[in-house]
Amino acid sequence: MSALDELAARLTALESHIAHQDGTIDDLNEMVNKQWAEIEALKRDLAELRARLGRAESDLTPIEADDQPPPHY
Repeated sequence: MSALDELAARLTALESHIAHQDGTIDDLNEMVNKQWAEIEALKRDLAELRARLGRAESDLTPIEADDQPPPHY
């Protein structure tokens, strides 16, 4: 094999390797974007649940008044 043929083979191998890496990078980028969207949705859900919990806690009547013994004890 001549030096030119060897160089062409190496170049072809490098091009193939780069094409594979480009596909992998695109797949990873898509995965990261999906995960980011899911994280944002979970953050919104968590904020909503925290707000609902805060409203529920403020609507509760104090239980301490019911737990005290009657004044004649």
